[in-house]
Amino acid sequence: MTIAITGATGHLGRLVIEQLLARGVDPSTIVAGGRNEEVLGRLAAQGVRTARMDYADASTLDDAFAGAEKILLISGNEAGQRTVQHKAVIDAARRVDATLVYTSAPKASTTSLVLAPEHKATEGLLEGSGLTYTVLRNNWYTENYDDTIHQAVSTGSILTGAGGGRVASAPRRDYAEAAAVVLLSDDYAGEILELGGDEPWTFDELAATVAEVAGTPVAVDKVSVDEHVAALTRSGLDEGTARFVAALDANIADGALAGSDGTLSRLIGHPTTPLKQYVGELLGR
Repeated sequence: MTIAITGATGHLGRLVIEQLLARGVDPSTIVAGGRNEEVLGRLAAQGVRTARMDYADASTLDDAFAGAEKILLISGNEAGQRTVQHKAVIDAARRVDATLVYTSAPKASTTSLVLAPEHKATEGLLEGSGLTYTVLRNNWYTENYDDTIHQAVSTGSILTGAGGGRVASAPRRDYAEAAAVVLLSDDYAGEILELGGDEPWTFDELAATVAEVAGTPVAVDKVSVDEHVAALTRSGLDEGTARFVAALDANIADGALAGSDGTLSRLIGHPTTPLKQYVGELLGR
C-alpha cells in the first residue's frame, strides 16, 4: 500500500512519517510531499519517496499521488487559502480514487471557533467528493504554547483572554500517532473523530504547572478582548493578527477547545501526554 502525505515537511507531517516507519511501514511505500527541500532531502535519506508539491499546480499533485491508495491531507497553514488548496488535493485524490484522511478542527461543522470555517468548507467538499474518507478533528497542539511557557518562566506572568476556559491539548506526537493508526487501518472509513488530550487544562493550571516544574512563581493576567488586542499590538503584532489571537482566546473562554471524550487515547492505545510531562520536556527539567 502506498501512502501519500501532504505537508510532510511540516512539524506534524514529519511526526506522522516517524510513526509509520516505527510501525514497520516500508519507507519506499511512503510519498512525502512538501516545499522544504532540506527536509525532503532528509526524508529521502531514510528511503522515503519525496515529491515537490504545489497546490496551485495540479500536475505536482498528480505526480505525488500516482499509485497512492491512501492520502493524508494535513490542513494548510495559509489562512484564507486553505479551502482552495484542500480542494486541489481532494480533486487529485479523486483522480486516483484514493482513500483520504483529513486533519480538521474541533467540532468544525458547529463551532464558533474563528479558524473553523475553512475546515467546515473542506469537510463539505469531502462529503460531496464520493471518496472514502476519515476526518481527524484535532484539538489544540500543546506546542502552540511553547512561547507562552518560556515567557512565563522569564517574566513570571501569563497574559490571556481565555478566562477560565479549558484547552484539551495534546502534543503533535500524539495526534501523529493517531493519524498513523488510521492510515494503516480500514476500520475508520467514514468516521469523524474528535481528538483531544485526556485532561483539559485552564491557564491557571498551566501557570501552576510551569511554576511547579520551573520552580518560579507564575501569575495569570486575565484581560478582556480589547485589552488583549492592545497588549498584543504593543508587543509588536499587527492589529489583524492581534485580533485573531484575541478571538482564539475568546473562543477558549467560551469552551470551544474544552471537549475531550477520550477518543484520542483510545485510538493510540495509551493516555495522551500530560501537561506536566510536556512542560518538563520543553524546559528540560
